[in-house]
Amino acid sequence: MVKYKKYFMIWLIALLVILALSGCGVPGFTQTIPSIPPASIISSTQSALQVVVLMVMLFGLFSLVTQIIPGLIIIWLSALVYGVVTDFDWVSIIIFIVMTGLMIFGSLVDEILMGARAHKSGASWLTIVLAILAGVLGSIQFPPFGGLIAALMVLFALESMRLKDWRKAFSSTKEMAVGCGYAFFARFGIGIVMILLWWLWVYLQ
Repeated sequence: MVKYKKYFMIWLIALLVILALSGCGVPGFTQTIPSIPPASIISSTQSALQVVVLMVMLFGLFSLVTQIIPGLIIIWLSALVYGVVTDFDWVSIIIFIVMTGLMIFGSLVDEILMGARAHKSGASWLTIVLAILAGVLGSIQFPPFGGLIAALMVLFALESMRLKDWRKAFSSTKEMAVGCGYAFFARFGIGIVMILLWWLWVYLQ
């Protein structure tokens, strides 16, 4: 819980900074600096906003290594805040929709790849579903690796009982672990693509 609170405070502070920066272009502020044209203030404010959003996105990307917090959701929320502050246009809406699809797929890629690898090695879909549910509960109770350990243990136990052969159960468990490794690289790659799409969004603005 302490780790969750720490990351939550970091995200909250980042949001507050974004909101504060978004208010720097109000008329009252520009009147206090008459020597700087309003266009310059808007440009510098937007640049600062982009730097903050990029930093939060990179934090979300590298948090994928630990799996303690949902990094893809952080990247997606950063893009959402940026779009709300800078106003969406039709191009940014399309890009944001694509980012949303990637975020949803990336959030499910663990289950997809782990389940596919385990089923390919002979594990039943019922066992896989129960193992994944155990993994979700384990991730909530014992982050960052409690979920993976719980999923593998449940898969091995249930497959051992079903097949009466611990070697085949171990093979399915090993394949699920391999799928988890593939899922990490897939999720990290999706995070990079999402950040690049946001950068394209900024460039087109």
